Amino acid sequence: MSGRRAEAARNNTRILDAAREVFLADPEAPISAVAARAGVGIGALYRRYPTKHDLLRALAADGLSRYIADLQAALDADGDPWTAYCDCLHRVVEGQSQALAQRVAGLFPPTAELSELANRAAGMAEALFRRVRRAGELRDDVSAADVVLLLETVMLVDLPGADRGAALRHRYLELLLQGLHNPVEAKLPGSPARQADLVARWRKNS
Repeated sequence: MSGRRAEAARNNTRILDAAREVFLADPEAPISAVAARAGVGIGALYRRYPTKHDLLRALAADGLSRYIADLQAALDADGDPWTAYCDCLHRVVEGQSQALAQRVAGLFPPTAELSELANRAAGMAEALFRRVRRAGELRDDVSAADVVLLLETVMLVDLPGADRGAALRHRYLELLLQGLHNPVEAKLPGSPARQADLVARWRKNS
């Protein structure tokens, strides 16, 4: 790329990285907080994303695309299904893609492209979940939607200090995986979450 295009690409990466951090912490934060975190002028941000909805859509698309890539890598993996599943969830937590997509759900009218990406991701996550369940590696009283919401919770964990939040997120994910792994003796209270519960969040402003 030319120097100008390369700089524009770097600015866009900084904006999306900053927006991910800002909106994971507070989905209602103003767009000016993203510009400040990214270290770019508010004018530069608005030239690329004229409204907060435009930025949120781009962020959701980026998160869903990276989530799909992580799921595809797990579905393509050879060997033990449980190991591939655990590795996938750790990659998802590291990239914070799935949590961000769910965190901003309902804050803007989704496009047809976003709906297609969300449906594709949901189908792949369900397929991966079913494969691990068929292998006898998952407790039988949880759903794929349960795992999505648990991941979202794990990815909100944060503490001050270099990499402290990231280390804790992986620690708690490992604790979660131990609770999901068969065999288990205690049953969970209540009923599992449903995929329809997750889909409904995208329809708030549609």
